[in-house]
Amino acid sequence: MKENSRLLLEKAQRAIKAAQTLLAAGDLPDFATGRAYYAMFYIAEALLEEKELRFSKHGGVHGAFGEHYVKTGLFDPKFHRWLLNAFDQRIEGDYGTEIISVAEDAEKLIAQAEEFLEAAQRYLENSLP
Repeated sequence: MKENSRLLLEKAQRAIKAAQTLLAAGDLPDFATGRAYYAMFYIAEALLEEKELRFSKHGGVHGAFGEHYVKTGLFDPKFHRWLLNAFDQRIEGDYGTEIISVAEDAEKLIAQAEEFLEAAQRYLENSLP
C-alpha cells in the first residue's frame, strides 16, 4: 500500500471517530454526517491513489471511484451510492439553514463509512503486492 493511501485511510478513521463524537455530543447530527462523508471521501481517494489517480474536485473522485472500482467489479456498487448519498447530506448539512439530518441518518452514514473503510482495507491488504 502506498504511504499516501495509508495516511488517507488513517484520516478516514479519524473522521469516523469525529463523527461518532459529534453524534454523541447531542444535537449535532448534521455535523456528524459531514464527517462521515469525509471519511468515505478519504477512502475513495486512498483507493484512487493506488492507481496514481488524483482529483481536485469531489465530483472527480466520485466519478473515478465509480469508473475504476465499481464498474470493474472490484467494489460493490453500494459503496458508490453511499458516497454520493453522503455527499448530498453533507452539502445540505453544511450549506442548508434547516437541520434536516437526524441522529438515525448520522448513525447510518457512520456505519456505512465504517463498512467502506473495512472493505477498502481488506482490498488493499489482499490485492496489492
